[in-house]
Amino acid sequence: MAISNNSNSRAAMLNTIEAALKAKTAKPFIHKSNANPSVVPLATIPLLQQFTINFTKLLGNVIHSQSQAQTVKNLQTICIANNYTKIFCAETAIINLCHAKGWQLPLHNNLATCHVSITTCECLVARTGSLMLSSALPQGRTASVYAPVHICVAKEAQLVYDIEDAWQKIHLKYGKNLPSSISLATGPSRTADIEKTLVVGVHGPKEVFCFIEA
Repeated sequence: MAISNNSNSRAAMLNTIEAALKAKTAKPFIHKSNANPSVVPLATIPLLQQFTINFTKLLGNVIHSQSQAQTVKNLQTICIANNYTKIFCAETAIINLCHAKGWQLPLHNNLATCHVSITTCECLVARTGSLMLSSALPQGRTASVYAPVHICVAKEAQLVYDIEDAWQKIHLKYGKNLPSSISLATGPSRTADIEKTLVVGVHGPKEVFCFIEA
């Protein structure tokens, strides 16, 4: 009798599972990147302010300027104040600009032993506080990674809202000839692998500055 009861129970359980498998369930919510923009309102904060807030939250430093002369003066002030006497810069435009404004950069050709690297970027992503860099820029892909301090010089016109906008900007600029390396730099290097304690500057720059000219 016990065997019969066990058989009936097993059959009932299998029938329940079979019925559940056949039953239709509602589909889960599926996020679409191109959804109606009215569902998620666009940010109303100006891009420059958004970038400054987010970049600063990530321990970056933002310096605004209204002219090329002011940008060069700010660069000079930061380098002198921090005793950056070995500056790696492969950007001819930046070097010539500094010289034209009366500052002879103390250039240093060895990235491994420099105090700071100065580069440009492809664009600035306001929503994440990121710099978009590529191997197509004069400094290549290494200057923003291997120097202990990274200074990025950019213009306000390079600001975009999100990473998707940054990709569109890259595609418009290069078309089918995309750079071999495109990367995002978001604040100084950091890791929390060491006893779950945040450590800055372990495998990249320990400090990052972004000079944004209007």
